[in-house]
Amino acid sequence: MQIIEVNNAVTRKSFLELPKKIYQNDPNWICPLNRDIEAIFDPRKNSYHQNGKCIRWILNSNDGKVIGRIAAFINNKKAYLTGMPTGGCGFFECADNQNAADLLFDTAKAWLAEKGMKAMDGPVNFGENDMWWGLLVEGFAAPYYGMNYHQPYYKRLFERYGFTPLYEQISNSIEIYKPFPERFTKIAEWVARKPGYHFEHLDKKEFQRFANDFKEIYNDAWKDFENFTPITDITIRETFEKMKIIMDERLIWFAYVNGEPASMVVIVPDTNELISNLNGRLGLWGKLKFMLNKWGRKNKRMRAVILGTKAKFQKHGLESAMIIKLKEYVLPLQQYKELELSWVGDFNTKMIALHEATGATFSKKHITYRYTF
Repeated sequence: MQIIEVNNAVTRKSFLELPKKIYQNDPNWICPLNRDIEAIFDPRKNSYHQNGKCIRWILNSNDGKVIGRIAAFINNKKAYLTGMPTGGCGFFECADNQNAADLLFDTAKAWLAEKGMKAMDGPVNFGENDMWWGLLVEGFAAPYYGMNYHQPYYKRLFERYGFTPLYEQISNSIEIYKPFPERFTKIAEWVARKPGYHFEHLDKKEFQRFANDFKEIYNDAWKDFENFTPITDITIRETFEKMKIIMDERLIWFAYVNGEPASMVVIVPDTNELISNLNGRLGLWGKLKFMLNKWGRKNKRMRAVILGTKAKFQKHGLESAMIIKLKEYVLPLQQYKELELSWVGDFNTKMIALHEATGATFSKKHITYRYTF
């Protein structure tokens, strides 16, 4: 077997085409857009290159066929937050062959160790953890946009190599037309009427104001979690730029208490419903098919990408009120059927409790692993 660094048009194409072979008989898999994957490795499109580095490889079998791929990352802002410098690996795909998987993992490990790392987490992304993060181990249904989908045997490949679970990531699902539990509804409606509380959905005409509020809420809400690093203005712009083509302003809500930004929920229609027949390509014909899909199919699914509240407001019920506001907009549309709340780490007990309060049911489980050198 031969490891080859991805550094030209031929190897880039092989890197992108491999998943189509791995999942060719899996009706649930949806091919990500090539341009979205390539953007991660492009310093002009991914600001994480300013404070880190990444590399990727493909693996050829002895007869010259591509049977695996992997990428390795170092995010200098996060790598040294603990006493053990930690890098990451991701975009792993591989035939059901432990020797092949071990060679891919060894290659990522060697590159990271050469640069001073003592461990690697995976599978992770060279970016925010709302996209391409964690190994799917339960709930092998059609994935939402940006959520990893994997072959069931990948769990065995990771664990036999020596990866151990760092945390579990739970996604739950809400049926839009199913009433919320009575207690949840009463609390949400009471919160929505409280003096000094008001709620606004995103208005793109005032994007900078909402971007500032997003940053303020986000950086306060997650500041106490391990390995947290504050989000930057440029990352916020990149995130919203990626969502722009599909974004519905009335699915993104902010809560304010006496004028102070307090809580937010960012929900997007599921792009995967509109790209499932594009085979990863968004050229001229692909764009035409995308627009036809957007007009003809219409989204039935939504994904909650971010739901966060400042620490001092986390027992005020603001999240419940925003979800009620969202439903007031969505129900009359008679379009959406399902909302996936994804993902919540097993360490985030407050958000898990909120999921349970809404009556949401289990959808998927991903695991983020760590391998110590």
